[in-house]
Amino acid sequence: MIPEKLAEVMKQDGVVAIATLGPDGPHMVNTWNSYLMVSPEGRLLIPAGYMQRTEANVAYNNQVLITLGSSRVAGKQGPGTGFLIKGTANFVTSGPDFDVIKARFPWARATLAVTIAAADQTL
Repeated sequence: MIPEKLAEVMKQDGVVAIATLGPDGPHMVNTWNSYLMVSPEGRLLIPAGYMQRTEANVAYNNQVLITLGSSRVAGKQGPGTGFLIKGTANFVTSGPDFDVIKARFPWARATLAVTIAAADQTL
């Protein structure tokens, strides 16, 4: 479910924004494009160091929105492209999705695993 152009963006420098909604309203947290991994089943895997409010929000409402982009990847109308990912998320602390993240990011306390419903190119 990961479009080829999105995979290309994930290899570039850039910031990822993750939006969740909890009982106290919306919340956003950031990470880096280069931290994202894709499981063999196509889930987006993100290392979680802190992200406690994000985790609480996901427990309340597992819907997430994620944006990322790169000025180095050609877009629809010129240089630079971005994506909006919609999906459902959960935090995992054991199993293959956690093990692959923990091996690459020893500081990770959990993996934010996102099942992608849509990945739309926005630029």
